[in-house]
Amino acid sequence: MSTTHVIVGAGQAGAWAAVSMRQAGFSGRILVVGEEKWLPYERPPLSKAMLTAEPRPGPQYFHDPAKYEAQGIEFMRGMPVMFLDVAGRRIELGDGRVLPYDRLLLATGGRARLLGVPGGERALLLRTIDQALALRERLASARRVVCIGAGVIGLEIAASARALGAEVTVLEAALAPMGRSVSAEGARFVAELHARHGVALHCGVIVKSLEREADRSERVAYGEGEAVSADVVVAGVGMERHLALAEQAGLEVDGGIVVDEFGETSAPGVYAAGDVAAFPHPLYGRRLRLESWRHAQNHGVAVGRAMAGAPVPYDDVPWFWTDQHGVNLQIAGLPTEAARTVLRGPGAFTAIHLAEDGRVVGVTAADNPREIRAGTALIKARARPDPARLQDASVPLQSLIPR
Repeated sequence: MSTTHVIVGAGQAGAWAAVSMRQAGFSGRILVVGEEKWLPYERPPLSKAMLTAEPRPGPQYFHDPAKYEAQGIEFMRGMPVMFLDVAGRRIELGDGRVLPYDRLLLATGGRARLLGVPGGERALLLRTIDQALALRERLASARRVVCIGAGVIGLEIAASARALGAEVTVLEAALAPMGRSVSAEGARFVAELHARHGVALHCGVIVKSLEREADRSERVAYGEGEAVSADVVVAGVGMERHLALAEQAGLEVDGGIVVDEFGETSAPGVYAAGDVAAFPHPLYGRRLRLESWRHAQNHGVAVGRAMAGAPVPYDDVPWFWTDQHGVNLQIAGLPTEAARTVLRGPGAFTAIHLAEDGRVVGVTAADNPREIRAGTALIKARARPDPARLQDASVPLQSLIPR
């Protein structure tokens, strides 16, 4: 009797899990069920090239559709999953059909969070291709753009809008931009970058409402009686993870779907990967839940192998990048875990983030992938380099990696 592995979620983690199952030797049926009409595609271009490039680019698929066909990977597109029965090992689809499975992967990702203020439903969101196309159309004629939220998505949209010639204001509730991802030094670098490119960045302010004006523009009220008008308002205020299916099924959920080092949940035969998974990380001694391009891919690969019977513990060093105003900023590890930051210099921005005991726990660098590669190795080695040598830009980071 044929074995069937079902993947719920046709994003990056789900796509890579499916392919890695085949690469690991799984010969049974692989079925990927996704709510979007598209095959799995890259999300990073949505806030950059998809908004600005001419001619308008199409979706960038992770794999050629012919590869899925050749490997016998099936897709159900535009299909929600309504119910998960872990005892009976089956799922119920939006059209009422019931599908049995032998092993199941929840790679459900999330949706862009709505702006929860009066009028907030009119703020555009960005998470999917369809949302990117709608935003592109609006930005084409916009003179004034307000981005609510100074996380990665909000700031990338702000940079794209500036590249299109719009006046851009960014409103952020936290005291610094990208506060979930970078140190104070990294936040200062990002703020100065946007200031140099003419973005008005206001941190520590709360948006109160959006009010439609007579000319169909929006008046964005914030702070203590302040306001700014915009032709386009975009909300980049985080992601709501798709956890409802896991919660309904009684899986252990703690901010994310709790999994072991192989991606298996509290229910045998049910796995989770990518944005929704809360996994144990040996370097940081606790569970992490990450939202990044590489984590979605590599965790999907690792969990797919585990589902195919070739498990390898997942211990990737966290890493992500962002492109803003022509600058490529990369972050490895967890800079926000640091007790101290050492700036290398003079020259391009590179920050090394150290724990209380001197271990390297994060690295942030602008336009310097070599420093990121070396820094990642330092993190993985739990290295404790001399801070004076870290600060000296003439000392290659690679030379400080323990041998």
